[in-house]
Amino acid sequence: MEKTAVNPWAWSGEMGYNQGEIVSGHTRTLYCAGQTAMSAKGEPQHAGDMAAQLALSLDNLEAVLAEAGMSLSNLVRLNVYTTDADGLFEHYGVLASRLGAAGVAPPTTMLEVSRLAIPVLMVELEGTATA
Repeated sequence: MEKTAVNPWAWSGEMGYNQGEIVSGHTRTLYCAGQTAMSAKGEPQHAGDMAAQLALSLDNLEAVLAEAGMSLSNLVRLNVYTTDADGLFEHYGVLASRLGAAGVAPPTTMLEVSRLAIPVLMVELEGTATA
């Protein structure tokens, strides 16, 4: 599989994501359901703590990827839903550092929503990965 970044402008790369990504030669695509700060038993965790919810959401996304024989480095798309965009930006380093460590900068969309499926949850990550 070969991934080629598409960036007509430099600013998005400086923020840790590509405007687009061409994927060629891939054989498998994984579409992940939105991952939140849920325990293995399906219980919401870290009410009111954006940084902890973001970290656990990433852990859960990595668990889904790992189950499919992939990792964060296989991400080719990431959608981020949050109930507090300003609060998320305060802790964006949690996300950026994990993606950077994986050597990936997937095209990303972030949306602020009025609420997620479970009211105490503040962030949800939805990824697409190829291998």
